[in-house]
Amino acid sequence: MTFPSEPLPPDPADNASADGVWSKQIAPKIVRFKDLARCGDEIWIEHQGMLYRLRETRQGKLILTK
Repeated sequence: MTFPSEPLPPDPADNASADGVWSKQIAPKIVRFKDLARCGDEIWIEHQGMLYRLRETRQGKLILTK
């Protein structure tokens, strides 16, 4: 997996005057975890009939388990 060489732009939720800058500067496949897990610290992902749990630890790390 490759990541953009430039830092992520500010979160539009943190800046009401973003005016769509976020969608123009970053590839649409990059999604912040906090946007996926809006109401908690985990999400469940279905992939090819299998369920995976992606959760954030207290230290801010992500763990993916079957």
